[in-house]
Amino acid sequence: MKLALGLDPDRGSLDEIAGRIRALMDVKSPTGFLEKMKMLPQLTAIANIFPKTISAKDAPCKEIILRDNFSLDQFPILQCWPLDGGRFITLPCVITRDPRTGRRNMGMYRMQVYDGQTTGMHWQRQKNAAEHLREALRAADPDASSRVATMAETAGATVAMSHIVGDKLEVAVAIGTDPATTFSAIVPAPPEVEEFLIAGFLRQQPVELVKCETVDLEVPAHAEIVLEGYVRLDELRSEGPFGDHTGFYTPAEDYPVLHLTCITHRRDPIYSATIVGKPPQEDAWMGKAVERIFLPLFRLTLPEIVDINLPVEAVFHNLMIVSIRKSYAGQARKVMNGIWAMGQAMFTKCIVVIDEDCDVQNLAEVTLRVANNIDPERDIQFTLGPIDSLDHSSRLPNYGSKMGIDATRKWSAEGFTRPWPKEIAMDTATKSRIDALWKKLGLDD
Repeated sequence: MKLALGLDPDRGSLDEIAGRIRALMDVKSPTGFLEKMKMLPQLTAIANIFPKTISAKDAPCKEIILRDNFSLDQFPILQCWPLDGGRFITLPCVITRDPRTGRRNMGMYRMQVYDGQTTGMHWQRQKNAAEHLREALRAADPDASSRVATMAETAGATVAMSHIVGDKLEVAVAIGTDPATTFSAIVPAPPEVEEFLIAGFLRQQPVELVKCETVDLEVPAHAEIVLEGYVRLDELRSEGPFGDHTGFYTPAEDYPVLHLTCITHRRDPIYSATIVGKPPQEDAWMGKAVERIFLPLFRLTLPEIVDINLPVEAVFHNLMIVSIRKSYAGQARKVMNGIWAMGQAMFTKCIVVIDEDCDVQNLAEVTLRVANNIDPERDIQFTLGPIDSLDHSSRLPNYGSKMGIDATRKWSAEGFTRPWPKEIAMDTATKSRIDALWKKLGLDD
């Protein structure tokens, strides 16, 4: 992940990117000429994140253009696990456009290959692109709201879209983009921030885009392979099962179908794929990178947060451990509710809140604190709300319960009147003497 994001793999840290995000958020309006001059490097860096469109003749993804006689069978698309419903494209950057604002959205959604010209599109209802569909249908059809509701309830499916063309939705898919752009497709960005901007920020240079051949969308010009096509508004087809990042197979459900209209690619394209399954798989390190890089954005909304840990084994959205700088009674519960109100963090099934002097990355220390610090009846909170579509244990698809655990020290203002004991720790002088003796005996290695 360090290499992918342009960092030194030996000495670099993902916290460097988090630091750049913090610096960007701290930009203040200059009050004088000298301050304006000092800001020039920051302003230049910001200017370099905006994507730019180049001509088709300069775009490597246009070296081969296939409008007829094309087939997905020319690519080595994998079936990952024995009970998968078929072959799946697993690392696609799926590009759509918000019909109200014109903003592009790039997300990563698996695509089951049905045949050489059609795929399933695993678009989950809470994703940004699903809202594109709802807005476009409302604008095009007065009865759209009921149509969307019926689709969601009966089929468990939603459709991402860019433009409505009759009864069709235009879609473009880029496979094999540069690593920072691919990574940007999975980050929990706010809907108003285009993923191409995030990619530009990570790359520290703009993403070059090129117009598609048969749909009104732009794609990364340096992609290996580009698929163009449309989804019919009234067409669903069974998609799955699929061995997912949860470690379980997600069952077959009805989802929209992508019909290809064109394929473009480099002369000798490299087909990019990833395997998900029981953690840790490759996506584990992508998820940990999201955790490190976007910590400043969590703090922007909840400044008391010191650190977070999304354990790989809990597949990220099932458990978040949060340390906070506690300043008032009930603050841990305020943080829980704040997290559940933040974008994709709304799917977090369990949140554990601990004090700032506990290292969230040290699960042994976290376990000790939680097991010792909670009175279960008093400190565990339950709530109902949206649940990740891949959660097979919730009472209903996409809806279920969540749990918050307040493992912080309790205050008298929270109704705790007993004395809170000090944690056992050796004094500094004794530790220093033992360290010196250890070294003297040759045991320091």
